[in-house]
Amino acid sequence: MQGVVAAFHELDSAVHAVEELKKRKYGDVTVYTPTPRHEFEDVLGAPESPVRKFTLVGGLCGVTFGYWIAIWCSKYWPLVVGGKAVASWVPYTIFGFEVMVLIGALSTVIGMFANSRIPRLTMTVGYDPRFSGGHFGVWVETTPEQAEEVSALLRRHGAEEVRSER
Repeated sequence: MQGVVAAFHELDSAVHAVEELKKRKYGDVTVYTPTPRHEFEDVLGAPESPVRKFTLVGGLCGVTFGYWIAIWCSKYWPLVVGGKAVASWVPYTIFGFEVMVLIGALSTVIGMFANSRIPRLTMTVGYDPRFSGGHFGVWVETTPEQAEEVSALLRRHGAEEVRSER
């Protein structure tokens, strides 16, 4: 993977550079920021996170399991009191809710780690430690022929440093 990485000190400069890169349809653009910034989310047009689907499936499985285990225990060890039903859904709602929250939360964490590919076993291309301390980084995947054109575009928008990487 070959591309160009640029370090910006100003947020607006980096946002405008990413806007122009997207408009000219160069390769994939990756942005590194010290803190999450909605400006980049708007410009990059990132898709919705699939983690919410993990939460939904985990919650539904959890509530189903919570009701099932409570009813199974009632059938296996019945407590017949005054002719009432051995298994009734009303008292098991609390247990179903609690298991739903537990399994939903655990599946959210698993989904987050799976979609963010943590732990990363390889070094991230284009990352610089300055991007965690106050600078904004823009990595653009380009062909060798486009590298000089992309570098000029990034410098024109105020990049402090621009370099090609593999």
